[in-house]
Amino acid sequence: MKIFCLLLLATALPSWADPLLHYPRHSRDSEPEAYVAELLQLAVERAPVRYRLQPSAEPMAQSRAQQMLEQHSPHLQVMWAMTTREREQRLLPIRIPIYKGLIGWRISLLRQQDAQLLSQVNNLADLKPLRFGQRHDWPDTPLLRANGLQVVTSPSYSGLFAMLQAQRFDAFPREVVTVWQEQAEARRTGLQLAVDEYVVLHYPSAFYFFTSRQDPQLAEHLRQGLEAAIADGSFERLFQQRHGETLRRARLEQRRVIELENPELPAETPFHRQELW
Repeated sequence: MKIFCLLLLATALPSWADPLLHYPRHSRDSEPEAYVAELLQLAVERAPVRYRLQPSAEPMAQSRAQQMLEQHSPHLQVMWAMTTREREQRLLPIRIPIYKGLIGWRISLLRQQDAQLLSQVNNLADLKPLRFGQRHDWPDTPLLRANGLQVVTSPSYSGLFAMLQAQRFDAFPREVVTVWQEQAEARRTGLQLAVDEYVVLHYPSAFYFFTSRQDPQLAEHLRQGLEAAIADGSFERLFQQRHGETLRRARLEQRRVIELENPELPAETPFHRQELW
């Protein structure tokens, strides 16, 4: 009877008894990466161990989040970011691309009065006189510079939109899956920004969940949860729900594609798994 009661108690434990999984909040306002948090929720629901998700109390820079994971901080267990060789040496990647590779397709935000700025751009050389905005700790910053482009940086994600309006740089390349959402949010704050209609930058890349290298069990649980979400179709349904209309709006097949090299792409990137892309 005592064993039976203990088993009954264990199965009846409330959700607050599940271990917390802290992730970094992106911004104070509208969350441009709400899809990623939803995908993480799908993963933990299908993982062999249940977790409760908890965003950080304050917005956290990517560099700060990585530092906390490297130190195996009890206040952060998972982050998401574009992969690089250095990042995979410091953190443990779950090599299932969150955005199916679309993180490497970039459409630029421009000032409204400069909406035609890229209308005559046909190749990489045409982009070199322009200045591009990026946050200082994003992997895109050294990537753009490695391709010979001028980059102006800021430590503030939200500040980059104001810097574009103030003519501190000329274009702000954004992920195809978030650019219109970010434009709408900028307009709500009084900024007059336009989404370029002519060009898309492309470089091979992957956007992963990362954990501390000292927490391989968590990484394995998340991998299993994501694989289960792929297998049961919930990954694809969420992706289409969040991004299907945006991709149709982007008209990628009608844009001029400027190919960039990604010298920091790890050799282990799973391009052999076509279902992931």
